Amino acid sequence: MAKYSGFYLLLVMLRLAMAFAGILNETCYDDDDTTGGPLRADEYQDSCPAAEAIVFSGVEKAVFGDPRMAASLLRLHFHDCFVNGCDASVLLDDVGSFVGEKTAAPNLNSLRGFEVIDAIKSDLESVCPGTVSCADILAMAARDSVVLSGGPGWDVQKGRRDSLEASKSAAANNIPGPNSGFPTLVAKFQNVGLTLTNLVALSGAHTMGKARCSTFSARLNGPEINVDFMESLQQLCSESGTNTTLAELDLVTPATFDNQYYVNLLSGEGLLASDQALVSGDEQTHKIVESYAVDTMIFFEDFRKSMLKMGSLNPLIGKKGEIRRNCRAVN
Repeated sequence: MAKYSGFYLLLVMLRLAMAFAGILNETCYDDDDTTGGPLRADEYQDSCPAAEAIVFSGVEKAVFGDPRMAASLLRLHFHDCFVNGCDASVLLDDVGSFVGEKTAAPNLNSLRGFEVIDAIKSDLESVCPGTVSCADILAMAARDSVVLSGGPGWDVQKGRRDSLEASKSAAANNIPGPNSGFPTLVAKFQNVGLTLTNLVALSGAHTMGKARCSTFSARLNGPEINVDFMESLQQLCSESGTNTTLAELDLVTPATFDNQYYVNLLSGEGLLASDQALVSGDEQTHKIVESYAVDTMIFFEDFRKSMLKMGSLNPLIGKKGEIRRNCRAVN
């Protein structure tokens, strides 16, 4: 407990507050559009007051050591929420006859950061055993990853409980793929209650991170691509001779959470087919992309709202589910 008490706790909380200050000063909002229904921002105020500081410290350490980890932790939350709600089912390992979601096509050899969540959970269990859910850790870690990369902050709604099961088939079917066309993207977002604005805003997470050549090879022969950009990608992937070579999702500011992703799309430099589809597939989403490319604050505000909405998808509350002691296995 001493590790996260006194001066250290105060320092971490101050740094977290300072990280939020810039965006909160520039983007004012009322609490009506940030509620998560049965979820609450102050869920651990009494039961585990150090929870936010512990999560932030763990994410900060991980991102400092590997800037790409910010994108990876954000993606974990996304892939979790799109499969039967935000319940940490994505973290469950295959054990015996139990089949988790990690080997589903959208996740296999793609998702990373599990060990970061393990370390944060271990720290939380040492201070507040059996209190903070793995699902809430994912939500807080996603927010902190954005903040540490220069993006907006928001009050994470908490109180989710962890699932007792997982669905490999739902993971395979529900999560949008890198080669998804516009109709498929819209359908998969609508299936979980998310709008066109949510689709465009949440896709902005691709302003940081990397993707394998195998995920965008079809894009190299597709329409709406900048010729110089295409040639640079072809050279990158051909020189390595392997589909596992990584390319930056945003070549200009790859480790910064900003609106450069949308500027890239308008220039025909979206790395994934699903990225460029936001511009070429629909006039309405094209206009949203244009608005984000022009005004970072509009993007940040819509991204914040969309993360809160996605984070409130079908949470397990009350006596449903459990609070896992180990995020990789049910108790």
